[in-house]
Amino acid sequence: MSSAAPHATGQDQLWSVDEHLEDILAAVRPLEPIELQLLDAQGCVLVEDVTVPVSLPPFDNSSMDGYAVRVADVVGASEEFPAVLDVVGDVAAGQADLLRVGPGQAARIMTGAPLPPGAEAVVPVEWTDGGLGEGPVSGMRARSLAPEGASGQVRVHRSAEARAHVRAEGSDVKAGDRALEAGTVLGPSQIALLAAIGRGTVRVRPRPRVVVMSTGSELVQPGEELGGGQIYDSNSFALTAAARDAGAIAYRVGAVADDAETLRSTIEDQLVRADLVVTTGGVSVGAYDVVKEALSHVGDEDEAGSGIDFRKLAMQPGKPQGFGTIGPDHTPLLALPGNPVSSYVSFELFVRPAIRTLMGLEDVHRPTTRATLTADKALTSPKGRRQFLRGVYADGAVRPVGGAGSHLVAALAHADALIVVPEDMTSAEPGTQLEVVLLG
Repeated sequence: MSSAAPHATGQDQLWSVDEHLEDILAAVRPLEPIELQLLDAQGCVLVEDVTVPVSLPPFDNSSMDGYAVRVADVVGASEEFPAVLDVVGDVAAGQADLLRVGPGQAARIMTGAPLPPGAEAVVPVEWTDGGLGEGPVSGMRARSLAPEGASGQVRVHRSAEARAHVRAEGSDVKAGDRALEAGTVLGPSQIALLAAIGRGTVRVRPRPRVVVMSTGSELVQPGEELGGGQIYDSNSFALTAAARDAGAIAYRVGAVADDAETLRSTIEDQLVRADLVVTTGGVSVGAYDVVKEALSHVGDEDEAGSGIDFRKLAMQPGKPQGFGTIGPDHTPLLALPGNPVSSYVSFELFVRPAIRTLMGLEDVHRPTTRATLTADKALTSPKGRRQFLRGVYADGAVRPVGGAGSHLVAALAHADALIVVPEDMTSAEPGTQLEVVLLG
């Protein structure tokens, strides 16, 4: 099923990082679009442009609580010589039947209320006596407490230019404008815009459903007591969280013991809710590497085209990898190494791009930059391997955290970048410019 040629042939063939990723992305296709309610579409990717059906705001409205006035009636107004206007009533948000403001008149108006006919500007209530006949006020009294405030007279202490404190019809977006482009990921602000222009549903690619499971009889659920030779299962938690961070709906499956039949039946049971399956552990060359045992010949009894290919990659950490499809729907499966750092680095390099491809995004990769290495001594790297070291990036410089060991998970919690040492470099002196993958 491979689309790229391996780096070498024979039992010890090595695939490059780029070849393996190319093979994965060639087999993963964006999910089919569906129509979803707005809140259900959060985190999904638009598949079509959205056009504005009605201008926003749909009418001229006040941006302040105050009084709607004619400009000529408040020219030269001051606290010493206020403009005295007759109040003809209230204009509230949502009001359809509007008062007309004539010469020498004003209407109390609330934020968001339509500008009444005849009015040209809004003066904030703080520029007036609020109809109380005294000095400037700090706000309006509630209508229920002072219904008489909607009539009588108001003294205006400052002049106002035309359209002052008025939000013009279409000043946000106009009817016929493109509100959002296809390919946009819908976050809270995009959902708000869709709701504001009256869209109740939207056509999107759904968030991929990713099933994550760890393998290993030594793994114990966090919160339980450790027995002899046991460790806590951190990989499934890390990768489930990483899948959610990438935009997926992720399901974590409890650790599966080192039994090939149990593993295979567990995976088959999970296919009903999976667009992508991720396993961690059991892909190396040990006697108990059950993922290889369970899935190496899975295509023999599945439909044609299925099968998992296990490979060695020219990278550190993360040399052993597996990829293919499984089940009647040819669900993609990525089998990652079991060491914590190896599995996380492998996720960033291979699983995250696969998830983003399923979402229908064009840019599926983490951002990268060039940075100056700051370290106490030179970094060493195995010849012919692309090494990924944890690092902290700031202001164009990157420093390594932790060692090169693939089990050193504590340093991973403090890293916000991966330092990339290329295949042709066996030593990187302090001051060397290196590629950096930004994780934050």
